[in-house]
Amino acid sequence: MSKRKPTRGPSQRQLKAGELIRRALAEILTREDIRDPALKGVSITISEVRAAPDLKHATVFAAPLGGENSDDVILGLNRSARFIRGKLGHYMEMKSTPRLKFVLDESFDTADEMDRLLARPEVAQDLKESPN
Repeated sequence: MSKRKPTRGPSQRQLKAGELIRRALAEILTREDIRDPALKGVSITISEVRAAPDLKHATVFAAPLGGENSDDVILGLNRSARFIRGKLGHYMEMKSTPRLKFVLDESFDTADEMDRLLARPEVAQDLKESPN
């Protein structure tokens, strides 16, 4: 019989650090000149940052506005991660600046798909309130 601890969500510290990092990254991507060609003229949405318990690593969920060339944009962000991390150190007051890993945020696509499904006539008919 194994004695596993139940899995818990992120701590308050991780959540707070993630939100601070998210805000700083949004500021950096807006103000700084990142020279990667995949990021030129692209508006990027940072929807969530998940910080590791030791705050040394952070996973950044990002997506280009409009969703075009999303794979290239994520590759560009990961190529520029060291530069962005350096700027992040100037924007935040943390003991150490976390290493950043950018991943594509697919929650927007999921939400759009759910909206399309709910708008279908056969589903909308089932969602209408029935008279009781």
